[in-house]
Amino acid sequence: MTAISLVERRAILALASIFLLRMLGLFMILPVFSLYANQLNYVTPTLVGVALGVYGLTQALFQIPFGMASDRYGRKPLIIFGLLLFGLGSVIAATSDSIYGVIMGRSLQGASAIGCVIMALVADLTRDEIRMRAMAVIGVTIGVSFALAFVVGPLVSEWAGIRGIFLITAVFSVLAILMLVSMVPSPPRPSVEQSLIPVLACIPKVLMLPELRLLNFGVLVLHASLVALFLKVPGAVKALGYTDNQTWQFYLPVFLCALLATAPCLLMIEKKGWVKYGIAGLIGMLIISELGILYFFKWKWGLALSLWLFFTAFNTLEASLPSLVSRFAPAQLKGTALGIYSSAQFLGLFLGGVVGGCLDTYYGMVGVLTFCFTLAVVWLTWVFIF
Repeated sequence: MTAISLVERRAILALASIFLLRMLGLFMILPVFSLYANQLNYVTPTLVGVALGVYGLTQALFQIPFGMASDRYGRKPLIIFGLLLFGLGSVIAATSDSIYGVIMGRSLQGASAIGCVIMALVADLTRDEIRMRAMAVIGVTIGVSFALAFVVGPLVSEWAGIRGIFLITAVFSVLAILMLVSMVPSPPRPSVEQSLIPVLACIPKVLMLPELRLLNFGVLVLHASLVALFLKVPGAVKALGYTDNQTWQFYLPVFLCALLATAPCLLMIEKKGWVKYGIAGLIGMLIISELGILYFFKWKWGLALSLWLFFTAFNTLEASLPSLVSRFAPAQLKGTALGIYSSAQFLGLFLGGVVGGCLDTYYGMVGVLTFCFTLAVVWLTWVFIF
């Protein structure tokens, strides 16, 4: 196995930390927002879903422009600009008294569409032989941010409310900028010929690649399911007898066990010839977990086991899918391809929030879980016929 150099290790850890700070601020909302949103004016279940999901819509709209601009103008300036937008949106959401103000702040947070730029920068600063491991570190970081968020989020909301979470998120954006400037090396600037390539005409070329279409649909399903589930899971956990500041006691063991199971799953996917079957197996885990949540959400161990399956599959797929995108994308269009991928990812967040919120309004848990299950079955079918 090829060793990771000191420069690569430093860059990977710094970028993973930036990702962690950003995602931690976002994920701290998930376990508490549906419980605390009633403190805001003009709240409905549908608008709660919109507030959670609108971040994904603006992310989806801006990921491609950010990715293309980073191919032309460089990764680091785009990341700094995006983090400034993210902090501004957090402040707006923190100072709002109505659900509409939170939606506006979350929309501006989403306009900081730097996920694809960070992944492209990881690809720029690492060799092909270690890129899967580098992307896996980013993916595991997302899992770690989940675990921390579901511990810290309820505690912060108990102490400072939703506003406190948004203000801490703004502070995180400043810390991330300082870390980027001081710790991450700048990759070589693209050549003149390369800088002319990422234009709108290149998007159809990237979209025509069948491997990338499948990966883009997959990440849309993954994140739509995540947001839709967490319109209902916090209430289910609270119904088991946990108070608002005790829910972390349920979530933390689940996420830690899921992180421990992620490593062997990643090793399985990395084996030559196992990618397709590994992905199919993980989608199968998603399907089983969603059925488990639907039928066993009133039973503590049934819900815990179902969430463990979900987050084991989620963490592994989150770590492996971006590296597969960078593998199949043309070398000079990695930023653009990752932009399209990230757009699909965040469009999934939006669809999960909005569609899940509407289904929750009329059909409750059954409607939300049926939506997640159907998406996963379609994805699994596509993998098998690919």
